[in-house]
Amino acid sequence: MPSDPAADLQIASVTRDQPQTLAAWVTLFHLLGVVLDPYTLESSWIIQTASRIFAHYREADVRTAYIVTTDAEGARAFLGPYAQDWLVLLDPERELVKGLGLQRLPALVHIRQDCSVAGVAEGWNPVAWTEVLGGFERVMAWRSQPLLPHPADPGPFAGTPALA
Repeated sequence: MPSDPAADLQIASVTRDQPQTLAAWVTLFHLLGVVLDPYTLESSWIIQTASRIFAHYREADVRTAYIVTTDAEGARAFLGPYAQDWLVLLDPERELVKGLGLQRLPALVHIRQDCSVAGVAEGWNPVAWTEVLGGFERVMAWRSQPLLPHPADPGPFAGTPALA
């Protein structure tokens, strides 16, 4: 069951030396993140899909990010060139994953500016991801949604245990 993570949770990024609190990451914008486990094939299958979603919302007042359950070196190795294109937040101890109450990865999460969870979809289920994006779009008054599933996307899958 999704839950609201602690606002004082420290989260580092690939490009910043010092971690910031979750509250600092969402001070100005909502966070739309795709949580990935770099130690599973299933999470690798959704990297390109996440990038396409992030590109769709490039002009929106939102912070889009890969949230990867590893350190900076592992995230760069796992994401390859995508680590240079998008914000990458690090959760090597899976504290954010635990705080969000996630059970399966990959996951799509929408976190509001008050650090509350607006929407979560676990595993790769295009219908569930579309519902989360629809909620995000209503809040942001955004009028278009990326096509899910896209012909290049994988078929639906349950994902892997988030805390394994």
